[in-house]
Amino acid sequence: MRILWVKPGGLWPVNTGGRLRSFNIISELSRRNQVSVITTHRPEDDTSALAENLPLCHSVNSLEYAAPKRNSVAFAATLIRSWSSDMPVDLYKFRIGKLRKEISQALASGEFDLCIADFLVSMPNISFNAAKSFRQHRVPIIYFSHNVEHMIWKRLCSTDKNLLRRLILEVEWRKMRRYEAKTCKRVDLTIAVSAEDRDQLSKMARGSKSSSVPTGVDTEYFKPALTSAQNSFELVFTGSMDWHPNEDAMLYFIDCILPRIQERFPAARLTVAGRNPSPLLQKIASRAGVNLTGTVDDIRPFIERAAVYVVPLRIGGGTRLKIFEALAMGKAIVSTTIGAEGLPLTEGTHVLRADEPGIFAEQVISLLE
Repeated sequence: MRILWVKPGGLWPVNTGGRLRSFNIISELSRRNQVSVITTHRPEDDTSALAENLPLCHSVNSLEYAAPKRNSVAFAATLIRSWSSDMPVDLYKFRIGKLRKEISQALASGEFDLCIADFLVSMPNISFNAAKSFRQHRVPIIYFSHNVEHMIWKRLCSTDKNLLRRLILEVEWRKMRRYEAKTCKRVDLTIAVSAEDRDQLSKMARGSKSSSVPTGVDTEYFKPALTSAQNSFELVFTGSMDWHPNEDAMLYFIDCILPRIQERFPAARLTVAGRNPSPLLQKIASRAGVNLTGTVDDIRPFIERAAVYVVPLRIGGGTRLKIFEALAMGKAIVSTTIGAEGLPLTEGTHVLRADEPGIFAEQVISLLE
């Protein structure tokens, strides 16, 4: 099958959960299919590395684009412009003219049997007219949903203490829900990353077709260490720290949970392994004696050293690859309900769940004991 895979926001380096999931699926699909990738990259990214690491793909085309960063003047301008559209700002900022042109030409060429739109941010760049313009040959479009996107923004709204931001987020999550539902109805199939997400999207977009693919992990790469390097009082969290749900989780953990654990075990320490921690998180972490690694080439040594892997997420959607990675390495895990949602986990066997700070701390303490 001739597949066009569309992914704004980049695929390389493989340093986020979303990129990891997409990259591995593309790698496997390209073994048996003719896969062409159209994506974007930031000015500082190594564009040659992506093609080199997807050697079986028919073609890899990456266009330079940097979305405006939150708290920048460009982002504020984009937010204001988005208010006159049906798109929330998180999608509006990925309206990329040259990318849309490239995708439209590919869809209209008659050279593809299927188009996979990876993440909701792909959809503003896909022309449904182009998908059916070659001799009346219509290219089916699959939307690959890594998250129920509007739930991330709804949860973000519920946890924000700033009244003005909450008002803006209230508008944004409702716009996201409408756009997400419209997308699921327009595409030929929506593929979610869990049965829970699939059911939620189906309920939101009545009459749409949806399916799900289970979350997996490379058990040859993530596996228990042959020799124990575990620190009896080490806690760890891994994830991209420029992703707001991860930053919120760490600020929450450091402020509300870690002090309770250290009352019982003063030697308990937290390591946060992940790229681009914000100045705010750096300040709070320094004050609390938390180790922020920044970007690392390999997260496994940090997981190996930890006695407990913590997932105190209050915001999010989809499924957390990090939990399967930690399980594959034989680690004890304490997570919020949101952190563990969508995964087939047995309470007390795979994970301990806790949604209140005191109970979360007690669960961690019980494992350290």
